[in-house]
Order: sequence, then structure tokens, then C-alpha cells
Amino acid sequence: MSVVTKFRSAARLTGGGVLLWSLLGRLPNAMCPIGTLLLVTHNTDSVWRGSVVAGALAVGQAVGGPLVGRLADRRGQRTVGLVTAIVNTLAILALVAASASGLSLGAQIAPAALIGLSAPLVGPLSRSRWVRLAGGDAELTSSMLSLDGIVDEISFTAGPALVGLLATLVSPAAGLLTAAALVGLGATLFALHPTAPPGTGGGSRQRPAERLLSTPYGLLLAGMALLGACFGSVQVGVTATTDALGRPGAAGLIYGFLGFTSAFAGIATAALPARWELPARLRAGTVLLFATSVLLLFSGGGVAVLAAAVGCLGVAVAPQMITMFGLVERTVPTARLGEAMAALVSAIILAQSAGTFLGGWAADHVAPDAPFRITVVAAAAALLLAAFTATDRRYPRRAPLTADGPAARDEVADDPTAGGPVAGAPAPVPGPVPTSKTAPSRGGESAQEMEPARARREENEEPAQPSRA
Repeated sequence: MSVVTKFRSAARLTGGGVLLWSLLGRLPNAMCPIGTLLLVTHNTDSVWRGSVVAGALAVGQAVGGPLVGRLADRRGQRTVGLVTAIVNTLAILALVAASASGLSLGAQIAPAALIGLSAPLVGPLSRSRWVRLAGGDAELTSSMLSLDGIVDEISFTAGPALVGLLATLVSPAAGLLTAAALVGLGATLFALHPTAPPGTGGGSRQRPAERLLSTPYGLLLAGMALLGACFGSVQVGVTATTDALGRPGAAGLIYGFLGFTSAFAGIATAALPARWELPARLRAGTVLLFATSVLLLFSGGGVAVLAAAVGCLGVAVAPQMITMFGLVERTVPTARLGEAMAALVSAIILAQSAGTFLGGWAADHVAPDAPFRITVVAAAAALLLAAFTATDRRYPRRAPLTADGPAARDEVADDPTAGGPVAGAPAPVPGPVPTSKTAPSRGGESAQEMEPARARREENEEPAQPSRA
């Protein structure tokens, strides 16, 4: 199946409208970190102060992300999405007002932290939503995650670029004001879309949630954290270097160029043959990440040289993220997928805040390009982690949906959050997965009738499963 065919199937299943709202709702997540850095740095004339406030935003999102994800799994994405969109919009406006008024650093840190805590998490919740819509079909799940990865990279590209343009043509505050408007529009419409799962309701009759943390999932959290450290240090390194070169407005554009090259790498990732398993892709991706990070150490010769080095680094970003999100789908219970995706992003954000803080200190006390040394160290650690832990045995492929085997259908049936098909999602019926959003549900099977099939599945699959910590 060609890449175009895969993406068409995934787009038909989700619907074009929700993909657009998903894109608009993600843009503020890409705009707020660098928008905060540029705004506070401009108003305080200190890269370090800007890094502290941006770091507070990142820490807030790292802490709030899993909580919002868990609430969305239990209470439904619609209610949680609407509440967080309102709070997030108000928090962004409060930060702009505090910075413009020259309030103390603490008065700017508080709304920045609230921005992170109240982030609507459109990206992680959309990935959880797409997996549910796929109904257990492995190939369709892979296509939808790849398509989602491209949407993510588009927002990752357009967000910083838009902030850079607004900072250059209007003012540093214009980027965050635009982000507030996009949260109110995109995140709200995404939450209201019919594909939003209703949640479990947290009733006493629900089966106790399965354990989320395992050794494979913990390793993926560590890998994402190292990638986040690369993001944070690169972001500060680009900001400090362009400022030293007398082109501060180019920071957002250059950082957006990283997302531009990463988006094209994401499309290429979707075209890779299925026989190249995800663990092997992860190992190869970390090699590329380390090799391209070294180029940043020689990027101080000018804006063009810096942009080229950052663009090369972007080629390694999307393959890493898409691969690790795909591996998460293999390692966590379906009922807690939204929380797991949010926690994975929180690992990126938390490490990004650490990279931002350390990078800001290095830029102020060592040299403008010193943050790139942190990038190289983080990339080297990611390479070593993947080389020794990313194996097919640790991350086995889940049983595919087939006409003869009930394994994948039972995987959906076992999901305590399901309560039947997700609104707008295809029901898990035998045979090819329908692309219509209103496919009829499978009928005539009670829980008692499904138990023998579930028992056969557990008997057949148990020897191949790795032990979990």
C-alpha cells in the first residue's frame, strides 16, 4: 500500500475537519515556549530570565499533562478539553499583561506555569483518539499515527515560524496573543468534535485500571526526555546565537526550519517497509540524531550556517518521535492510552525545561553557542540508551486484526473505557476495517461468549510477552 493510500484511508476515518482543528489546537503548544522566551527576553533584556519563565511553562505542562490525560480518559475529552481551553487562553493573556507591565519575575512565572498546567493536550489526546478509531487494525493504526505525526510536525514548523514573523513585523507579544486566539478556536472545536471519546466515568463498576508503568514504557519515557533536552538546548542556543549575530528575529524562523525538515522526514518514515521493525528504526534514528547534533558545534559562522545545521538536526526528529509513539501503543493498556501519550509528551517537556534552563545559563556565562554542547551530550545518551535497550523482544508487535483471529477484537473488547464503539469510530467487526465513521457494531456476542476466545488468546500469547517491571 502506497503512502498516499495509507494517508487517504486514515484521513477518511478521522474526517478532514477534526484534523484541521487538531492542527490549529496544537499550534499554541509550539508557539508558547519560544514566544515566552522571546517576549520575556525582550522585556527584561536577559536571556536567562526568559529561559526561567519559559522553563516554568514547560514544568507546568510536564506536571499537568498526565493529570489532564487521565481526566480525559475518565471524564471524556469533550468536557476536559473545553475547560482547559478556557483556562489556557486566560493564562496566556495574563502572561502577556504581566510581562508588558514589567512585573517581577515571580509574577511572570506564575501565569507561565498555569499555561503549562492547563494545556489542552490536543496532540496526545488526538493520538489516543486515532488509535481507538482504528479499532485494533495494526496497519491502520500505524498510518494514522504517521499522519498525526505529520500534523504534529506542521504545527512544530508553523508555530515558531509564525512567532518569529510576528515578533519581527509586529512585536514579541503578538505571537502569544495569536496563540491565545488559536487555543480558543482550535482546541475548543477539537474537543467538541463527535470523535471525542466519552470517558469511563470512573464508576465503581469499572474494572480496576491496569498498570501503566513498565520497563519498556519507562525506557521510552527516558528516550523522550533526552529528545526534550535536545529541543530545549537547541531552542536557547538558536536564540542566543542569532542575538549575538545581530539577527534576533531570525530565531523563530530557524527553529521553525527544524520542524520543516522534520515534517519531510516524517513523510519518509511512513514510506519505510513494514519489515523494518520499530526497535531497529529507533536505533538507527538515534545514530542520525547524534551525528546531526555534532554539526551544531560548527554553526556559529552565520545565520545561514546555523539554519543549515538546525535543518539537518530536524531530519532526525520526526522519525524518533513517530517511532516512540508507535512503541508506546504496544506497551501500555488501551484504557490508559491518553494518559500514557500525555506522560510521554510531559517527559519531553520536563527535559526541555531542564535543557532550556541549562542552555540559558551556558549562553549567559560561557558563550552564545554553548547550549549546543548540551544537545550533543543528550543525543549521545539517547544513542547509548537505544543501542542497549531497543530490541524486538522488549517491544513485540501486538496481534493484528484478522478475519480468523479474535485477538485484536478482544483487545478492544477488554478496554474498560470503551463501553461500546467510540462515537464516530468504526466498530471492531471481522474482516477489513471499514472506513466509514458510522459502521454498524458487532452484535450478538455477550461477555460470556467472548471469554473462551479471550482465554485462547491469553494462552497463545503469554509465552511471547516480555516480563514487566
